[in-house]
Amino acid sequence: MELLLASAIGLLAAAGVYLCLRARTFAVVLGLALLSYAVNLFVFVAGGIRIGQPPIVGAAVAMADPLPQALVLTAIVIGFGMTAYLVVLSMRARATTASDHVDGGDTPR
Repeated sequence: MELLLASAIGLLAAAGVYLCLRARTFAVVLGLALLSYAVNLFVFVAGGIRIGQPPIVGAAVAMADPLPQALVLTAIVIGFGMTAYLVVLSMRARATTASDHVDGGDTPR
């Protein structure tokens, strides 16, 4: 299970970095979203995976830590707002510059 989660985090982070290095604004927005998903998954896994255990009720040894879960829920909301803002900002930049490049230049497609 740990290998699967570590591979998923690595794959999300690698794809996010690759897309952030692209010259198109939509790819950069997708890359930032994938990076935020990778960080959220990392924080969630850092809290400990306890399958079939309640988050608070029970023995102190067998319970999962609720703080990373709360942090991830907050980060999901903030990430959604940031992604929506970046999409609107990139749409406005495309309308203004007539190009979807990050630098706003007239690089040929």
